[in-house]
Amino acid sequence: MANEAQPCPCDIGDKFEYGSKGQEIQIEHIKSYVSRPDSGTDKAVIVVQDIFGWQLPNTRYIADLLTAHGYITICPDFFVGQDPWKPSDDWSTFSEWLKTRQATKVDKEAGIIFKYLKEQCNVKKIGVIGFCWGGVVTHHLMLKYPELKAGVSFYGIIRDAEDCYDLLNPTLFVFAENDIVIPLEQVEKTLPHAPEEVATGHETRWAEPAVSTCCLSVSLLLCTVMAF
Repeated sequence: MANEAQPCPCDIGDKFEYGSKGQEIQIEHIKSYVSRPDSGTDKAVIVVQDIFGWQLPNTRYIADLLTAHGYITICPDFFVGQDPWKPSDDWSTFSEWLKTRQATKVDKEAGIIFKYLKEQCNVKKIGVIGFCWGGVVTHHLMLKYPELKAGVSFYGIIRDAEDCYDLLNPTLFVFAENDIVIPLEQVEKTLPHAPEEVATGHETRWAEPAVSTCCLSVSLLLCTVMAF
């Protein structure tokens, strides 16, 4: 399971052959992918990459799918120009690689993205979704920034922090129930209060094995974001 101590194992899986519908822009020192709906909106969703980077077609597909439902979406390069992890890289070097890409060290970039959305896009409500490494980023941001009205973390959690349950707004954590890489016992140990969390503003969901993870992730995010 992705957490601040062990943000992987992570497999790129099937890489989409997808051209994307948005555009790449420069926001101060951050390159970002931005997708806008045809009609105006004051709602936006920040899509946070996994270790394979902001240019992965799979991630941009999710951003465009959310845009099709009426949201401005932005996928910033939270690695800030540093190379993403490649499937051919040596996993024995991963820990060293990660030291310069810590998921809880993104506050400067997050602040710039918030400012851009508010001042350049006239956004009033912001949500965030992240995958694996980006799931840890999502958890971190939902602990610190009240302007984030809803968050969804897939396979990512901050485990070793006293305030890891002090979420400022509704946050949905999604894990697969039958997964040999992320066993149910590990998730239950990390989130011991999961049955109580629905009432306190955050929730844990288990993905049904037969359901497409991509479709499930988008539908759950939309259900959460639609509420704010």
